Amino acid sequence: MKSERTLTLLNRGQILKTYKVALGGNPVGAKEKAGDKRTPEGEYVIDSKNAKSRFHLALHISYPNANDLKRARELGATPGGGVEIHGLESQYAWVGSLHRQVNWTAGCIAVTNAEIEEIWSLVEVGTPVDIRP
Repeated sequence: MKSERTLTLLNRGQILKTYKVALGGNPVGAKEKAGDKRTPEGEYVIDSKNAKSRFHLALHISYPNANDLKRARELGATPGGGVEIHGLESQYAWVGSLHRQVNWTAGCIAVTNAEIEEIWSLVEVGTPVDIRP
């Protein structure tokens, strides 16, 4: 949940683990357009994994969905993209869990490098992602 700044992994409705996260720099509300620094809200899937991301491992989220495209179109804007669950850039890896003190991403969901390694091993392409306010 964005309001709690948590990511919860579920398996068949059972909680596996909950992680504290950093979100986009403007975390309240659904992402409306490119550059708004908001993390999306809605139903998505992990549509790819990037082991060579500049952020230590990245799970790409299928943003924008049909609702996101409609919202952006109504605003006369482009919805943006490139929303991921990811770790930290190598030069900032030393920060570890302190990165969660502020919402710093452009709209992604960030965890520590150790956490993304754990999540990476548990999450497959096609896994549903429900981002709630």
